[in-house]
Amino acid sequence: MAVFVTLRSTLFATTEPDDYSRAMPAPDQISTIHQLLDLPDDGRRHELLDGRHVITPKQGRHHQSAIRGLLKMLSGQLRMRPDLDVMISPSEVKLGPRTLVQPDLFVVKQDPARPIQTWADVGVPVLAVEVLSPDTADRDRGVKREIYLDAGVRECWMVDLDRRLVERWRPLIVAPDVERKTLWWSLLNDVAGKIDLSEFFAQVLRED
Repeated sequence: MAVFVTLRSTLFATTEPDDYSRAMPAPDQISTIHQLLDLPDDGRRHELLDGRHVITPKQGRHHQSAIRGLLKMLSGQLRMRPDLDVMISPSEVKLGPRTLVQPDLFVVKQDPARPIQTWADVGVPVLAVEVLSPDTADRDRGVKREIYLDAGVRECWMVDLDRRLVERWRPLIVAPDVERKTLWWSLLNDVAGKIDLSEFFAQVLRED
C-alpha cells in the first residue's frame, strides 16, 4: 500500500494577534521571538536572524511560480516517504532562542505515526530553499544561509531565477555546487533525487 507524504500549501495559520490596528514597531525595536510573533499581520514576511528583525515584501509571480514548481517536483519524489514533510511559508521555524525563519520551501523529518500539528513540532529542516530576489539575495546567500547550515540543515538551495541556476550549499563546504541543467540532491542516506533545471526554469518563466 502506497503511503503519500503529507503536503500543504500552508500547514496551519501563523500567529495572528486580534488587534490589527496597532502601529507597526520599527524593525530595530523587535529583538525577541515573542515580539516578532506579536506583530500584526501586514502581508509581509517577518523574520528574526540572531536577534535582528528583517522584513521581506510580497514577492512577484515568478517567485511564487518557482516555489509551486519545486513543491510539485519534490512532493512527487518524496511521495513514498511519510517520514518527510514538504512545507512552504508562511511558517514559524525556530532555529535558536533569537532566530525564527520562514524559508520559501523546506523539508522536515516527522514521525509518520504522529504527523506535525503545530509549528512547535517543527525541528531543524533537512532542506531549506530560498528563491532569490533583488531585495533578499545578499541576505539569503549570506547570514541566512549561515544560520541554516550552522543549525544543522543538510542542504540549502539558492534559486537564482535571473541567472537560471541553483546554488547547492551543504555543511563544511566553502563554495556551493552551481547547477544549471540538473540538480542532484541527497537529504538523508537513503533519500536522494534530481531535478531537471532546464524544464523547471522554462516552466517558471513560461518559455516554450
